[in-house]
Amino acid sequence: MAHAVVRLKWVFAGLSQILEVVQTFLKITDWSQWEDPFRLTMDAYWKYQAEKEKKLYAIFDAFAQNNGHQNISDARYVNALKLFLSGVSPLEHAAFQGYAKVGRQFSGAGARVACQMQAIDELRHSQTQQHAMSHYNKHFNGLHDAAHMHDRVWFLSVPKSFFDDARSAGPFEFLTAISFSFEYVLTNLLFVPFMSGAAYNGDMATVTFGFSAQSDEARHMTLGLEVIKFILEQHEDNVPIIQQWIDKWFWRGFRLLSLVGMMMDYMLPNKVMSWAEAWEVYYEQNGGALFKDLERYGIRPPKYQDIANAAKHHVSHQTWSTFYQYSQATNFHTWMPDENEMAWLSEKYPDTFDKYYRPRFEYLNKEQSEGRRFYNATLPQLCQVCQIPTIFTEKDEPTKFSIRQTEYKGERYHFCSDGCCDIFNNEPEKYIQAWLPVHQIYQGNCGGADVETVVSEYYHIKPGADNFEYLDSPDYRRWLSIKGQAPGNNNADSSGQDAA
Repeated sequence: MAHAVVRLKWVFAGLSQILEVVQTFLKITDWSQWEDPFRLTMDAYWKYQAEKEKKLYAIFDAFAQNNGHQNISDARYVNALKLFLSGVSPLEHAAFQGYAKVGRQFSGAGARVACQMQAIDELRHSQTQQHAMSHYNKHFNGLHDAAHMHDRVWFLSVPKSFFDDARSAGPFEFLTAISFSFEYVLTNLLFVPFMSGAAYNGDMATVTFGFSAQSDEARHMTLGLEVIKFILEQHEDNVPIIQQWIDKWFWRGFRLLSLVGMMMDYMLPNKVMSWAEAWEVYYEQNGGALFKDLERYGIRPPKYQDIANAAKHHVSHQTWSTFYQYSQATNFHTWMPDENEMAWLSEKYPDTFDKYYRPRFEYLNKEQSEGRRFYNATLPQLCQVCQIPTIFTEKDEPTKFSIRQTEYKGERYHFCSDGCCDIFNNEPEKYIQAWLPVHQIYQGNCGGADVETVVSEYYHIKPGADNFEYLDSPDYRRWLSIKGQAPGNNNADSSGQDAA
């Protein structure tokens, strides 16, 4: 049979004109080889989903009627929901749009139906997450304008750019990025910690939508593995293309998940497991078995997984330290860990926390206790690809920032790592157009010339109410009022145990 060549066009539209079109080729010889292990008809799908919706919203109603927000571990936990609602829920909607679009581009009926079902799933997830957290919006600050913030706030450009990158790729790269690299390889690092953390902190509304989504996620993971195996079995020429995509999207996903690592280690009053433990279980063990299985196709593990494996001991501490000093420009509060939490961090990170991070946090705690709570007034250098500030360190030199740079068409571009630099060099015309928040603020394109105006007018964040130090916040005072306590003067007062 003659090869039917599927052309993938990486298209990134800037304003009203297409700036660059780059073509690569995959060879698809037989669409009938696409297998759907679920073989779910649309009638069965609708019935199955309707039953889940009935149960889900019954629990939502019960949670609201019984003032479930008063039974969470501590109000600090709500800041994890603010991060989720503005950083993750809009990605569910972006996935819905992405699958609805790419499904139309496939010739095989199996692939089209799989994309249709996943598009509907993703729209449902976006809606149920917003409904689950809407109750908290009645009682806590920072949850009022998540969709608006997602498109504008500096740190939310990290998840937004991830999906903008995937959705502007061709259909098979989109499926490799989202269905395989994220849904199959990395999704457990996002949803298991969030849902387990919700359960351990008394948030039954979030737990319920997590459980309701798990059967969908199982189908999504199966699609992700089927996509990769289908493409690899079609023609041997597809192997290097898929390998390059796996390298790219593993690294982009790893960088994105630094927000989740921070949430696990610092934002949950009652902690489930450390980020390092989660990475070992859900990537090193599960991912190791996966890539061993894919060896027979000529696929090796992602190029920079050794860097990611080493970074598990540092990434959450470096990310939280950054958000602590820039919390005047976020939609959630930050704080320094108390002594009990630092003891937990020392136990979970015996080789790194006490040596590199405890002294920094103890100094910041001392400054705060003396009325000098630190806020960084400068704007950081951003990575041109992942758009995270260049806050991470070299693999074998944890006191040295990892910064790379390259020149393209007479302009200099900066990166956080070799991984992001490689991605840029493979597709420079795509990334020179990146909308970098710091650059846009300096150019006056974000509503004003000073941070306060940008935050309040452009971001729709209410200074003091939605952000800054947790111990100075209305949320903290409101929580103590719920618990019948008076405000204290140290971090111990904000722990779940003391607040109860």
